[in-house]
Amino acid sequence: MSVYSSYPLDPSPSKQRKLLLVASTGGHLAQLVRLAPGLGASRDSLWITFDSMQSRSLLAGQRRIHVPYVRPRDYIGMMRAAGIVRRVLKHESFDGAVSTGAGLAVSALPQAAISGVPSLYIESVSRVEGPSLSGRMLAASRLVSLRTQHPAWATDRWTTHPSVLSTYHPLIRHQPDHPSLFVTLGTIEGYRFDSLVDAVLASGLADERTVWQLGYTNNRTDLPGQVYQMMPSAQFVDAALSADVVITHAGVGTFMGLLEMGIFPVIVTRRKHRGEHVDDHQTQIAELAGFLGVARAVDAPDLTADDIRFAAGRAIDTGARVPLSSEL
Repeated sequence: MSVYSSYPLDPSPSKQRKLLLVASTGGHLAQLVRLAPGLGASRDSLWITFDSMQSRSLLAGQRRIHVPYVRPRDYIGMMRAAGIVRRVLKHESFDGAVSTGAGLAVSALPQAAISGVPSLYIESVSRVEGPSLSGRMLAASRLVSLRTQHPAWATDRWTTHPSVLSTYHPLIRHQPDHPSLFVTLGTIEGYRFDSLVDAVLASGLADERTVWQLGYTNNRTDLPGQVYQMMPSAQFVDAALSADVVITHAGVGTFMGLLEMGIFPVIVTRRKHRGEHVDDHQTQIAELAGFLGVARAVDAPDLTADDIRFAAGRAIDTGARVPLSSEL
C-alpha cells in the first residue's frame, strides 16, 4: 500500500498550508519558489536547500535551513541531508512536503511521507520526455505523489502540473545594430563550457562592452570586456539588465531568473558528449523554450550572430504567477 495515498491534503485553493519546501539550488529552487504561492505555502513554511547567493536572494525573509551541497548522484550526501530532514520532522509538524528535485527530493520526501506528512514531487520542467533519476527513485518508493509539467508523458502515477514556463510571453522591441552582450555560463562544479565561449567569439559580436560570468570555465585569457568567475546576485542582475542580449547555458535556474527580469535570452545547451554536463537534459528545456517562443535556443556549435541579434529584438512579458491549486 502506498503511504502517500493515506494522507490527502485539504484541496481548498484558498487554504494556506505550512509546507516543508525542499529543493536543490539552481532550476529546482527557482521553480519551487514560483510554484509555492499556488500550492498555498504560508509564511511559516520552511525551506530546505543549499547555501548560495541564489538561495539567499530568492528566500530572503523566508524561514530556511541550509544543508551541505549534494552533487549529482552523491548518495552519501543524500543520506546526510536525509538525517537533517529527520531531525526537522521530529521537532516540527507540516501540512505537506513539496520538492522539485533533485537529490534533496530523494533525501526529504520519503522521510516526510514516513512521518505522516503528505508529500508531492513535481518533476522539473526540463524533463520533457520522462522523469529524472530522482523522479524514478521516488516513483519506485511508492511513498510520494508525482507530477509532471508535460502532459505528453503523464500517466496514472504521473499526473499533470501546469508548466512554470507557460506564463511567460515574448514581446517585440527595438533591435540594436550591434548589441552589447552578457554571457553567463552557470556555476556547475567541475564542468566547463568552452564551446559556448568559442561560439560567442566566433560570432564577431563580443567586444569591450561584453561581460562574461564564466563559473568553472575559468582561466580564459582571450576574452574582450569584463571577465568574472562568479558574480554577486546584485551585480549579475545589473549586468543582465544592462546588456542588449543575455547568452546563457540552458540551466533552468538561470533561464527562469532571466525570464523573471523580462529578458528574452539566447540559451545554449551543455552536452554530455562534450563533457559539459552529466547528461543531455538541457536539450529538453531548450526545445521547450523554443516551442513556447520565450528564448532563442541553440546548440553551441550552431550559435550565430543572427541568433544573438534576434534575441536583441525581443523581451518577455512575465504575466501572473501560475494559479496552481490542487491536492498533494
